[in-house]
Amino acid sequence: MRDRLPGGKELTMLPGWIDAVAEPVLTATQATSLHELKGELLREWGSSEVWRVSFGLRSVIVKRGSDAQAGEAAAYERFVVPLDLPAPRLIHHADLDDAVVLVLADVGRLNLEQEPSADGFLAAIEVLAEIQSRPAAGESEFTADQLAELVGGMEPIGAELAAKVIATAVPALDQLHHETPAAVVHGDFVPKNLVTDGTRWAAVDWPLAYLAPHLSDLYTLVRDAAALGHQPDPIVAHYTEVSGADPDLVRRQLAVGGVCFITRALAWIITEGTITVPPSKNWIAPLVTELEDVVDNLH
Repeated sequence: MRDRLPGGKELTMLPGWIDAVAEPVLTATQATSLHELKGELLREWGSSEVWRVSFGLRSVIVKRGSDAQAGEAAAYERFVVPLDLPAPRLIHHADLDDAVVLVLADVGRLNLEQEPSADGFLAAIEVLAEIQSRPAAGESEFTADQLAELVGGMEPIGAELAAKVIATAVPALDQLHHETPAAVVHGDFVPKNLVTDGTRWAAVDWPLAYLAPHLSDLYTLVRDAAALGHQPDPIVAHYTEVSGADPDLVRRQLAVGGVCFITRALAWIITEGTITVPPSKNWIAPLVTELEDVVDNLH
């Protein structure tokens, strides 16, 4: 049963799996039973389902993730909580047989995809700089050898492009490992995952987070900004300014980050995406073209 709200949003009966986190949801919203709650389905993919659950003016975000999306609780435990990253507060999580359910603080109803202003992109850069500034313990989880292995094993890339990546991007990533420590990479730092309450911005959706010395998060943000008609140079310059980083290092981290993002995205589509998100098969050819462009400009 679905009810249509003014403005086109939907209120839907809550899914049964929310019972697994009923107590923390009721405590956070101060409702006395699940029947009093209203549910707004924000996203539904094969491996991820996200709801805003509210009682009056109080609301929380409840997420169910499986496959790669099940890693968000671990990302909170490893990175978000100990490093106090700009992300929604984790209220509770529960492990189910085939998935993980998280209850998160609601950090706002507006994301950068809905209102992609220049000021919003600059605010997102400051979120990224804050994430990068946190000293994370541990070694890089995406080395030059891993990049070479990944590229060499993906048929859609083709032998000629794979050879280009191995000749240019692999040594460039190896050099970054010797120049700068690994930092937290969000892994999906795109406008839909940058949310504001009108005052503060936060990055949401952390299951793909890992440690590496590149700046694929800056790459994805600049990539989407350019697609929306914004000039990329002021955005990169703002990151360089607020992070206090060396401009040449940022330039190389950005370029290598583009290669790493695209190759990891292609690997996910091939191994999981075509099953959990069937339309993702249509992303393969454009990503291969994008990879070739990024590699050709890598110097």
